[in-house]
Amino acid sequence: MTHANPRRARLRALQALIRPTTVELDVGDWGLDHGTWSVLTHVVPKADVPVVQLSIDLTKPAEFHLDLGRRLDALRDQGVLVLGSGNIVHNLGAMNFNQPDLAYDWAIRFDADVQRYLREGEDQALVRYERHHDGKLAVPTPDHYLPLLYVAGIRRNDDALTVLVDGIDLGSVSMTAVRLG
Repeated sequence: MTHANPRRARLRALQALIRPTTVELDVGDWGLDHGTWSVLTHVVPKADVPVVQLSIDLTKPAEFHLDLGRRLDALRDQGVLVLGSGNIVHNLGAMNFNQPDLAYDWAIRFDADVQRYLREGEDQALVRYERHHDGKLAVPTPDHYLPLLYVAGIRRNDDALTVLVDGIDLGSVSMTAVRLG
């Protein structure tokens, strides 16, 4: 008697959910990205839940990531926690180690505006983050910002947005964390 591989079963279900986007299972020795394990170690310290991590395709435009998030919304009905980890503001080149509690005005403005966009469902403003007057400073590379678009994608009209962590470290790294529902 053969037993189905639960990892492969989860992958097939995910593949069906996000078509025509394709994903494949990587069973290498890489492990989880720091953006995943650094959060999960606090949320699920026993590491006793299955985890499926999706890589961010930086060749795709922001709208692609929002749309993919919308397709992932069905996972919520299956009791799956969808976690988008990154930073709203993530400019490592502008970090100020001499005043770690300082937050630059542009970082504060951008973070506050993005929180408002999330709360008010302004998805196009989230997608067009580079057009924001502080966008290029706040998000010099999109890799830490794009996970937010997945969160915006799974947001439902009746979801309350709760800010769990609000603040900026070293002047230019936002540690904002939000929860939907």
